[in-house]
Amino acid sequence: MRFALMIEAQQGLTYLDQLALARRAEVAGFEAFFRSDHYASFPGPADGPTTDAWAVLAGLARETARIGLGALVSPVTFRHPGNFVKVVTTVDEMSGGRIEVGVGAGWNEADHEPLGLDFPAIGARADRMEDQLAILHGLWTEPDGWDFEGHQVRVKGGFLRPKPVDVPGRPRAANGAVRPRIIVGGEGSPRAYRMAARYADEFNLSSSSPEQVRERYAALDAVLRAAGREPATMTRSAMVGTMIGRDAAEVESRRMALLGALGVADAGAPGWYEARRTRWILGTPDEARSMVRRFAEAGVERLMLQDFLPRDLDMVDLMAEELLGRV
Repeated sequence: MRFALMIEAQQGLTYLDQLALARRAEVAGFEAFFRSDHYASFPGPADGPTTDAWAVLAGLARETARIGLGALVSPVTFRHPGNFVKVVTTVDEMSGGRIEVGVGAGWNEADHEPLGLDFPAIGARADRMEDQLAILHGLWTEPDGWDFEGHQVRVKGGFLRPKPVDVPGRPRAANGAVRPRIIVGGEGSPRAYRMAARYADEFNLSSSSPEQVRERYAALDAVLRAAGREPATMTRSAMVGTMIGRDAAEVESRRMALLGALGVADAGAPGWYEARRTRWILGTPDEARSMVRRFAEAGVERLMLQDFLPRDLDMVDLMAEELLGRV
């Protein structure tokens, strides 16, 4: 099993908070560090400070050395596809080729209205997402002069400099052009599967139990085969809420901290926590490893450990010590 650390930066995290986490994850041995891409402040207080994902990733690119970096996922409603490919390619150059790109249609209306950003219906957002995926591929790998007529976006005489950094292990087109890996995900809709089959290197499931993961990957495999693509060419990952402690007392202490951080009312706390036992990694190291093995048996190749206690750097160390290389 491969592991990345995933944080919800809209929980009021400053740039320095995120830098401390990325550096800790790098030292601990995580292969990648992902952050969310939201402008609204949640879960918890709705008036906390938030930062722009790609501005932060640009800073992290210069202040880390080895760890992979990315946003999981960037909504197409935040940035025009042409601007997005420029921003990502710039940050990729700054990182020396360590960027992975998560693309999504966006789901949270509260990210948009306070900043004057449009939030159209899901059909229009999915159309824009498909255009964005096509433009990432086209401007990264097609010859200069590439034209594209999408649902909402047109490219005439496509030209992009710099190109993505050429480092070993990256996807390579038939003409030799390289690009960052592309991640598409969600809870598994038919259109998301179809877009992933055409454009993505990795499909990331969220809010899924191991049993749901198995079912949703089976549906993805069927779409891949129908598209003439071998299922083994698609990396399977899952973003999973994670909270562990060295012993029962530490688990309970962190459980209370988690409920406070997420604003779960006392009356609903027991039911809220217990409901997540079926799909989160919770408890002692032995309990955590047992749940990780269930995800592995369901087909997950990489886990994004979703950390809702991001200021608890000791837990980052503990996750690394007890999970990396041990499952």
